[in-house]
Amino acid sequence: MIGITISLERVYDLVKSQHKEGKRVLVDRIWPRGIKKEELDPFLWMKEIAPSEQLRKWFNHDESKFEEFRIRYIKELGYNPEITKLKAMSIREDVVLLYGARDRIQNNAVVLKEYIEQMD
Repeated sequence: MIGITISLERVYDLVKSQHKEGKRVLVDRIWPRGIKKEELDPFLWMKEIAPSEQLRKWFNHDESKFEEFRIRYIKELGYNPEITKLKAMSIREDVVLLYGARDRIQNNAVVLKEYIEQMD
């Protein structure tokens, strides 16, 4: 696994810079506002790996709820078959997890990256 990385990129920054190398994977359930699909090509949209609609709405990017969100999302990932596909992809090639949230530290992509890196 030497040389293979999982990185994070806010989708709005990626569209402007196009600087990250690797397989681009959008990990949000909702398409980012104002972004055209052609702007991300080539990419893969794994909306089913995102937090459930109920969890996403409950969290609502409230900083005070992040730790509980993290716990609940990790629990959801434990039952999500898409995680195996994403992990396998991350073993074969560099992966860039794309997200739309403004908060670069407390979002689902951060939790997802940590989860994948801790899988054995």
